[in-house]
Amino acid sequence: MIRDTSAQDRVVAAPTNRRKPLIWGAAGIALVALLGMGWPAVSRLLSADSSASTARLRIAEVKRGDLVRDVSVQGKVVAAFSPTLYARSGGTVELDVQAGDKVNKGDVLATIDSPELTNRLQQEQATLDSLALEVERTAIDNRKNAAASETAYRQAVIDRETAEREVERNRRAYELGAQAEMPVLRARDALAKAKLAEVNAQGNVGLDRDSREFELKTRRFALDRQKLLVADLARQVDELRMRSPVDGQVGQLLVQQRANVAAGAGVLTVIDLGAYEIEVQVPEVFARELGAGMAAEIQDAHGRYAGEVSAISPEVVDGQVIGRIRFSGTKPEGLRQNQRLTTRILMDEHPNVLMVERGPFVDTGAGRVAYVVRDGTAWRTPIEVGATSLDAVEIVSGLKEGDRIVISGTDEFKGAQRVALN
Repeated sequence: MIRDTSAQDRVVAAPTNRRKPLIWGAAGIALVALLGMGWPAVSRLLSADSSASTARLRIAEVKRGDLVRDVSVQGKVVAAFSPTLYARSGGTVELDVQAGDKVNKGDVLATIDSPELTNRLQQEQATLDSLALEVERTAIDNRKNAAASETAYRQAVIDRETAEREVERNRRAYELGAQAEMPVLRARDALAKAKLAEVNAQGNVGLDRDSREFELKTRRFALDRQKLLVADLARQVDELRMRSPVDGQVGQLLVQQRANVAAGAGVLTVIDLGAYEIEVQVPEVFARELGAGMAAEIQDAHGRYAGEVSAISPEVVDGQVIGRIRFSGTKPEGLRQNQRLTTRILMDEHPNVLMVERGPFVDTGAGRVAYVVRDGTAWRTPIEVGATSLDAVEIVSGLKEGDRIVISGTDEFKGAQRVALN
């Protein structure tokens, strides 16, 4: 018979764990403490209509300050004065410059060869010389005619005086009985004729003088008219040499060398390097609020420069309105055509107003609702907004200075009245 191990077995009592009640007690105390500390958050979650994480929200504080309404746009440098030179007459163009050449005011940039205009000037100049000779000849004839009229008048005076002496001699002879009365009567008739001839001769002197002056004046008027015509043609011939109207740079050549152009055709453009403006394209929504004279700020790599709006186009193209901004003070050195610059147009200023950083909450709540953050809860609050700028919005009512509101992420609230923030 095989013996088992029952004779070797003995009963061992289970050991008593005195630390277990202490562990359970400590756990209970910790649970009560955690419940006490987390009860406000639990209470907010239970009382709120919704909850959201602050990691997805942007919160800003309502402050008081000066709100400047502005619009920031990209602009390009353009020449404020960029004249185009046109051909005054048809002909062949001889270009003396190339695109990009620097020129001074008065420099000859191109010459137009117009044989027709040059020949016409020569013809009219010959006519002018002929008329000048006619005036001189008329003046000489007038002096000769004046001398003849004066001679005739003096001869008439002498004839009258002779007739008077003849009458006196015949009268004395008749009174002395030396001759008959008939010679006396004939002498008196001759005196009457001599007096009439004197009066006519004297009148002819004045009439001839007026006639001569009129004829000379007519000749001189024709001469003056011809002088004006020749001067105008000389001006046109001189304008065949196209000169630069400004100190600047040749912009674009519109014709080829030795090309035949018609009268009025563009030949080249000149850029005035001393008169630059900024051409900007402003969104259509700001078009009604923009106006000439508004202050502007132009920025480049070296600093900011003051400017003002000089013109606004009345036409909207592709949702944009084109405007021009000129420098009102100093301007950057080394500006180049079509260079890009950041421009800020100052449309309006509201001093000492309640304002908050601009965010999507303006569009989400249509500018009538904001969520004010108090004690970890965002409260839906009716507000009224006023003027807006690129980075701020004016608060007219509903908030006070120091309030903190949610400016981004409110679309997650879905219109809840109270939102608990985690």
